[in-house]
Amino acid sequence: MEHKQGREFRYKRIHPYKIVPWPVVLQNRRALYKHPAVLEAACVAIPDERWGEMPAAIIVLKEGKTATETELVEFCRNNLAHFKCPRSISFVESLPRTATGKIQKNLLRAKYWEGREKRVS
Repeated sequence: MEHKQGREFRYKRIHPYKIVPWPVVLQNRRALYKHPAVLEAACVAIPDERWGEMPAAIIVLKEGKTATETELVEFCRNNLAHFKCPRSISFVESLPRTATGKIQKNLLRAKYWEGREKRVS
């Protein structure tokens, strides 16, 4: 089997579905950006004891706007297939970025995967 480096193309099993993570992340972000209270959004995979991994979203709200986790999950469920919707939503003041402006998802994932041997299921 050929060793892959960099961004590896792989399937994720979210029972009973087999999905490709990259399009799910894009679809999650697009759905969240449609919400009037969302300024920025990032989606990462978090560990799940039953299914292996589940999508989660980290949100920066627009100034003066409010939204709840339940409200945003319901909003996503109205715009996406249920298994693609984030199961967890966290709110932060700002997303960590590199010098070139890319969101540092490794830092966002770190708190969810803390204390685990591997950072993938």
